[in-house]
Amino acid sequence: MIFKTFWQNKSKSKDKLTDIKAFSDKFNYKTNIHLRFIDFDMMGHVNNSIYFTYLEIARTKYWEEIIKWDWKKTGIVIAHAELDYILPIVMNDKIAIHVKTSRIGNTSFDLDYQIVKLKGNEEVICSKGKTVCIAVDYATGKPTAIPEEEKQKMLGFEQLG
Repeated sequence: MIFKTFWQNKSKSKDKLTDIKAFSDKFNYKTNIHLRFIDFDMMGHVNNSIYFTYLEIARTKYWEEIIKWDWKKTGIVIAHAELDYILPIVMNDKIAIHVKTSRIGNTSFDLDYQIVKLKGNEEVICSKGKTVCIAVDYATGKPTAIPEEEKQKMLGFEQLG
């Protein structure tokens, strides 16, 4: 896993809020995440390692609700995960995660994430992340082609082409 802060290795932009907002406008899926007492550290905010659990919850819901991934036939492993921390999540925050498939290869695909605080009708971006997912054959434990049915659902839902 790679842990990065928002300001590392980023090109300088005069208007970061515009850059962040443009990123958020490209998502078709969003799910709410319930915060648990155990998620918080002594500083009163969600511990950095818990964010990856939130991404796992969100991508699992995305795969079940939108892609209808057939887990009996093909597995998925995470080859790479990264997250930019922008704002902390604290007690009593209401959060949601946007998920999208941003790239589809033969055996791998990328998911982009955005964790947001819900403030009335507004969303405040807390984090942006990405995972590289690999389709795996259970019998061999090796990468395999992304099943065509799931691939077509990702392409159609995300309007990739």
